Amino acid sequence: MPSRTSSPLFIPGVSSLIAFLSYSSQYLLPQLEPRAQPTTSAYIGFNVLVACLWICYYRACTTEPGPVPVPGRRSPESASADPGDDGDGDGEDDDRAAGARRARRWCRKCQAPKPHRTHHCRQCQRCIPKMDHDCVWIQNCVSLTTFPHFIRFLFYAVAAMTQLEHFLYQKSAVIWHGRHLPSYLGPTPGQLGHLFVLVVVNSLTLFALAVMLARTVWSLAVNTTTIEGWEIDRHQALLRRARILGGYAPGPGGVRMKISRQEFPYDVGLWPNCKQGMGGSGFVPGWFWPLAATPSVDDVLPYPVNGFTDPSLDWPPPDPERLPQRHRGLEPGPAFVYGEEALLSPSEQMAAFRRRQLADLERRRRGRTAEGRTDRLEMDDDRAAEEDQDDDEEDEEEDEIGSSKALPYEDPWTNREGERLTDYGVDEDTEMDGAEDLPLAELRRRRAPSHRG
Repeated sequence: MPSRTSSPLFIPGVSSLIAFLSYSSQYLLPQLEPRAQPTTSAYIGFNVLVACLWICYYRACTTEPGPVPVPGRRSPESASADPGDDGDGDGEDDDRAAGARRARRWCRKCQAPKPHRTHHCRQCQRCIPKMDHDCVWIQNCVSLTTFPHFIRFLFYAVAAMTQLEHFLYQKSAVIWHGRHLPSYLGPTPGQLGHLFVLVVVNSLTLFALAVMLARTVWSLAVNTTTIEGWEIDRHQALLRRARILGGYAPGPGGVRMKISRQEFPYDVGLWPNCKQGMGGSGFVPGWFWPLAATPSVDDVLPYPVNGFTDPSLDWPPPDPERLPQRHRGLEPGPAFVYGEEALLSPSEQMAAFRRRQLADLERRRRGRTAEGRTDRLEMDDDRAAEEDQDDDEEDEEEDEIGSSKALPYEDPWTNREGERLTDYGVDEDTEMDGAEDLPLAELRRRRAPSHRG
């Protein structure tokens, strides 16, 4: 497992919850009303589900979230298993070309190519292929390799707790019908308290996991990760804004970015989506086997696409928030002096500067009005000067640390749930577009022809 920076107490907490619901209930139920006792076969089936739950949870926690493949390089297993490789080098050239197509992005922190559907996890501190989200309950990333174990864990958890809920309901119904009997004929206060805690905890946990399982199955059916769902919502929001602003969306530093509709390319149909998400196998009973093999990254990449969008376009689509800040250098010469103003007195130069400042403020107001930011139109000149000074100080701080974050030209965008990519574990600093951080060797590799000279 990769090193992490989050608390290590989540896994013991989840394990304690599983043990409490699974085993304390089997200790309590035989001591209660003898009527409506679960049968031996029911207990055996329940413990089989619990055993499968433990196995899937262990594998979801400990499975490597997947190495990011190096473009043009295959693992020894996939190379030896390729029947089309006759040793003349053509297969290697084709693989190198395919790798270059799927690694157009570059991770500044890993200093490595970032293939499509790959994101840098701020908890694992590395790039994760087909990253869905960073799950604190398993202390691991839900990714291309861990997704089958994660969805099996949710399935067996919901199945086991559903059966437990049935056991608890039967016992609670018998006790409720006998509530008018003398107390010595019913359960003790301790047993009642234990039963009440089991019912409440199991019901709430079952509801939460059932919702999560339904959402995960939907993601499997449409071949869309949680992060990609956020990106789809973001793209639709940009399209709505661009329709108002003439097909463009504003970016940092006054940049206007052309926004065009782009379809999600990886939804290739229900059956192919499910096969890809469960490791490439079409044997459906094997999808539920807790000891099923972990998918290999080499077996899936490159990801099949539906052909609805130009193959030269990458996903996610262009986003103004991903544009890096462009630092403008200082021009030589005296500060605040332009042309003939060098002949003016200091007071006249200050007055001319003040006029330029007011003109800049007016242009800023007009721009924000076009973007729907009308809440700052009533801002007075003194407050504007103070905010300009604060912006200059922020720019100086970013120059010192070498940050490439976008300018705060607007509040960061969130989806309907108020979430950003960082809430899914993504390191947003690595999601910026631009090739200014590419090393020279990577630039040469991308510009080199895909065929041998």
